[in-house]
Amino acid sequence: MHQLFDAHCHIIDKAYPLIANNGYLPDFFSVDDYRARTDTLGVAGGAVVSGSFQGFDQTYLVAALKRLGPDFVGVTQLPASVTDDELQTLNQQGVRGLRFNLKRGGSEQLDQLEALAIRVHECVGWHSELYIDSRELPSLCDRLLRLPALSIDHLGLSHVGLPSLLHLAERGVRIKACGFGRVDFDVAAVLKKINTANPDALMFGTDLPSTRAPRTFENNDIEILVNALGESSAHKALWQNARNFYRLS
Repeated sequence: MHQLFDAHCHIIDKAYPLIANNGYLPDFFSVDDYRARTDTLGVAGGAVVSGSFQGFDQTYLVAALKRLGPDFVGVTQLPASVTDDELQTLNQQGVRGLRFNLKRGGSEQLDQLEALAIRVHECVGWHSELYIDSRELPSLCDRLLRLPALSIDHLGLSHVGLPSLLHLAERGVRIKACGFGRVDFDVAAVLKKINTANPDALMFGTDLPSTRAPRTFENNDIEILVNALGESSAHKALWQNARNFYRLS
């Protein structure tokens, strides 16, 4: 069993509010559900990521991090109106990143992304995470490279955007190796290309509970990565790269 930092998972607790996104509401997936599902995977930490259906609610995230413990961090969504004091409080509660949903428009608009991303990095050292289809990247690369720290979800989703994704990886952008059932390409081949471009880039996540994914996470997804990268690079992608990025090392 490999030691695993789950760099992308969701907790959806029935005790906290949800917002329908294009009419969609996910099934509940509590901390207990998450622990039961990952019990045999070697998970020893992770990043709980806010979904579009959770809006700007922080209460569920803070509660989940308290239960999961100090090896788990949060990635949240925030309005541009957030105050520095609110950022400091969330940072003390374990939040380490800011998510922008450019795929479904669930967070701040693109024209606000840059200023807010720079501000949270300066105030509390957070990076930004993008949920975006890589086919949108060519026109955004220069702008994204101005951000102080950045990751992109789900291997960028689309094969057509792979050249831009690799360009960003070469320049230090992290790429989440998660949501293998969401992409339109051969996962192993793309993992190899990203790892060659930058061995520090890949960060594996289960994407549990895989909301709206055509294929949900399977335990074998870990073996796909290990077989593609080999043991040494797989250890970085499964554990060390994300620990470094989330400033837990």
